[in-house]
Amino acid sequence: MSAAPASPPPSPESPSRKLPVPTAAGARPDYWSRACAALAAADAQLGEVIARHGQVHLVSRGDPFVTLARSIVGQQISVKAAQAVWTRFERACGTVAPQRVARMRLATFTKAGLSGRKAEYVRDLAGHFVSGEVDPARWPAQDDEAIIEALVQVRGIGRWTAEMFLIFNLLRPDVFPVDDLGLLKAISLNYNDGQPVTKADAKTIGQRWEPWRTVATWYLWRSLDPLPVDY
Repeated sequence: MSAAPASPPPSPESPSRKLPVPTAAGARPDYWSRACAALAAADAQLGEVIARHGQVHLVSRGDPFVTLARSIVGQQISVKAAQAVWTRFERACGTVAPQRVARMRLATFTKAGLSGRKAEYVRDLAGHFVSGEVDPARWPAQDDEAIIEALVQVRGIGRWTAEMFLIFNLLRPDVFPVDDLGLLKAISLNYNDGQPVTKADAKTIGQRWEPWRTVATWYLWRSLDPLPVDY
């Protein structure tokens, strides 16, 4: 596999110098067009993928606590089953908010269809929000790794879940989730003739996409499935 070209130095508007302003739910990230142009110029193969799927873009998934709670509920079950459990959980909560969820009995969670372990995880998440250990007010001033470090302290949240949160909720522009099997498959198909790639291979190839690796990841996912996933 050929080595990726060296990454260009960050521009004054690069996310490595300036963190993005939070974007309203459903809005197109303000950096999206700039990132697409830079990626297409740096990588002709990715430029073709962007040209095929450029009509879709990343949008924020709304409330941080709800996003993280749903990610825990949906672990290791089908999308349909996760939606059914979440609907029952919302009904049991009334309002899905940290203060409310932190006071709920575990039996209420399990009656809604959560396993005992997931019930503990969701309540632990609520406790971290209530205590301020996980504090969305701090995130605009924090880099990606600082947010990941805080999130993985919550039971049931690992690095992959934290990275999906950075992508789909906070819209951070340079997240590169090399633990994601879909991303590795897309890199294999687009850059290695369908042969498997390691995480190290992916990181090397991904250097050419800095500081827009979220956008590159998004379009590589689209090369496998044109319809965006709702995390």
